[in-house]
Order: sequence, then structure tokens, then C-alpha cells
Amino acid sequence: MIKVNGNEFELNAPLALSIWLIENRIDPLKVAVELNGEIVKRANYAETQINHNDTLEIVTFMGGG
Repeated sequence: MIKVNGNEFELNAPLALSIWLIENRIDPLKVAVELNGEIVKRANYAETQINHNDTLEIVTFMGGG
């Protein structure tokens, strides 16, 4: 189980952050991610592993004017 923006999600096995985002239909190029209180650089999404009991905060970029 992981917590994402306060909601719980099932996690069957450790998974790369980039894969988790894509599987959950989140465009990795349009978000900022914090993992357990630390900001993850976008260049590191593929090598960053999500594990049970991790907490993610995901912020989506929005345009406007």
C-alpha cells in the first residue's frame, strides 16, 4: 500500500515511479513529485523505486492566463 495525495493505492511489488505514473494515466512531463518528503527530479523518475508504505505528493502543472 502507498499513499498518494492522501489516498491509498495498492502496490503489489516495488515499482519505478515513471511506470507507476504511466499506469495511473499521469503524464510524467506535467507533474512534480515528492516521495517521502523529498522532491524527485524528473530525470530520476525511471530509476526511483516506489515501495510499500511510501508517501507521494503529486502536483499537476496547469496553464492559464
